Order: sequence, then structure tokens, then C-alpha cells
Amino acid sequence: MSGQWGQNLRVSIFGESHGAGIGIVLDGLPSGLAVDWDEVARELKRRAPGQNAMSTTRKEADVPKILSGVFNGYTTGTPLCAVIENTNTRSGDYADLNDTVRPGHADYPGAMRYGGYNDYRGGGHFSGRITAPLVFCGAICKQMLAQKGIYVGAHIQRIHDVTDGEMTAQHLTKAQFEAWKAQTLPLIDMSKAEAMGQAVAKAKAACDSVGGIVECAAIGLPAGVGEPFFDSVESTLAHLFFSVPAVKGVEFGLGFAMASRYGSQCNDPYIWKNGQVETTTNHNGGVLGGLTNGMPVVCRVVIKPTASIAKEQHTVSLKRKTEETLVVKGRHDPCIVQRAVPVLESVMALGLADLLLGRCQRKGWNGQ
Repeated sequence: MSGQWGQNLRVSIFGESHGAGIGIVLDGLPSGLAVDWDEVARELKRRAPGQNAMSTTRKEADVPKILSGVFNGYTTGTPLCAVIENTNTRSGDYADLNDTVRPGHADYPGAMRYGGYNDYRGGGHFSGRITAPLVFCGAICKQMLAQKGIYVGAHIQRIHDVTDGEMTAQHLTKAQFEAWKAQTLPLIDMSKAEAMGQAVAKAKAACDSVGGIVECAAIGLPAGVGEPFFDSVESTLAHLFFSVPAVKGVEFGLGFAMASRYGSQCNDPYIWKNGQVETTTNHNGGVLGGLTNGMPVVCRVVIKPTASIAKEQHTVSLKRKTEETLVVKGRHDPCIVQRAVPVLESVMALGLADLLLGRCQRKGWNGQ
């Protein structure tokens, strides 16, 4: 159903961009987890709007209010519900959009899906604003995974036509992931930050926007996590990645580059190293047959340019049945790639936590 996901760790998100608030229910969390709420706040701040010239000027504190599922500092194992208030809305900017649909947005298909009763202000339930509860969820899942020695991180691989350095094995460490978290633009080659900023500024000055690519990785996963076919690691993570607004493409390992290579250039040879089976390369992104092979899970996610732009565009009036021109008003990100990084990390952590909980069902998360 819409807004719900998960088999072992079930989540339900709710709210609209300009409603009273947004939130999430997590059902299936193990009991006894001591959540580091300061770390949750840090993760939410990474995604928060209004932090620099590359994002919207809308400012939200994004302080979650825990309604259930936590007692005396520990998760109870019952559903955990958290709500985040919307405090800085300007709904008047969207007064004309109950009829004139915005190109690139879900206004038209949303009106068709819900018979015109959908909340269109700021994109309503389709808004990237709803990713804040996903980051809340991901922050908890990351702490769960850390108990197992599993860590998730990501960097901006590309913004518009500016590409970051190549991610190699030396970057796949907990220390590097933590370093990226502290950066406004998480990059391998920090000399690219200025050019990326200029690309965004140029688009903004032209009343336009730009997109990019985020490269995500998970380290510490044992071999054999996942299920064949429909609950594979790739299908699980791709499902979640494509649930994030503005995501238009996902690839694992070499991905689409495999189309122009030979099998000998795509297979990853096995070796013994320190008593463990490893591969000398990681062309398949740590997944074979839908299961982890013990190598880092590596994938790239394409983020489209922000649909809300101040440039005049052609559209239609649904009520008048006429063709119109539209200039989108409001406060919008000229580029959402940098804010998407913690969101993509979060849904990756959620997917892996769900798969691992399935693996641990018989003996419990803590092996009890």
C-alpha cells in the first residue's frame, strides 16, 4: 500500500509538505536498542533545508517528537511513532496550482489518482519534505547495523557536468563515511566543490535547476544476505531508492557499463585473504544472485534536476481545458543532490536492516 513498506521492519510514512506535520511509524524494531538521539538529530540536520545557497530558503527545525515505542531510553519492541512539525510553510505560493499543473511534478497524475482531493501545496504527500521521516528511520537503522559492524556511506559522484573522483577500496571505510557526513558536499576530491557550486549557481541565475548522481556503499555485510529473485538485495534497495522523490535511475557495480564489456571483464575472481573468501575486483557491486558476497555493496543513484523552476513553462488548466504558461512560485532547491545524500543512505540502511532482521528472526537481533 502507498506509504507503507517492509517485511521484517515495517515502516509507514504520513503527512504533507504544508500540513500540520509529517511522521513515521516503525514496527519490528528489536527491543532494548539504546538510540543515540544526538546522532539522529545530526542526520536530520544533514538533510534539513535552508543551510546554503544550493538549497531552498525554507527553514525547518525538524525536531522529532517521539509518541511511542521508547521507554527509559530504550526501544520497547512495539511500534515507534515519531512526528515532525511543519513550522515554516508559505501555502499562498501554491494558490494557483489547484488547477494549473506544474511540469515535472506529480500534480496531474496525483489529481487523477485521488480525484482532485490531493493536497497540492508544496507537492503535498509527493514532496521531498516527506523524506525527513525516512532520515529519522535511517538514523536508527544505521545504529542497528553498526552493532553488527555494518556501515553505510555516500558521496556526490556528480552534479550536472562536474564529476567527483573515483571511489576505490581506500574510501570504503567507517572513517571515510564519517568524514563525508561532516562535509556540506561529501566529495572524494574536494577541489571539485567550487565547480559544483558554480554549476548550481549558474542554473539558479537562469531560473533553472540541475541534477546529479550519488554513489552509495555499505561495508561489513556478511555473504549470503538477501533472497533470490523478488527479495534480492538489488530489488529491495532499488525499490527503496525509487521511492525517494526525484530518483530516476539506479545501478549496482559497473551497472550499465557492463553492456559494452566481455564476461571476463565483469566477473570478480575469488581469493582467500586472511582466512576469508574475497574477490580481487568488485564489478558486481557486492551482490551475486541477489545475495551479498561479502564485498562492499556499491550502487549509484541518479537524481533528476529539481522540477520546480522559475523559468516560464508550458502547461494546461484542468478546469478551463486550456493551454497556459506557468512560472512556479515559492522557495525551491536549484539542486537537491546534496540533500539527497543522507536520504539515500537512510533508505539503504532501512533495506539492509530489513533483510538482516529476516536473517536473524530465529535467534533474535542480539543472538538471544
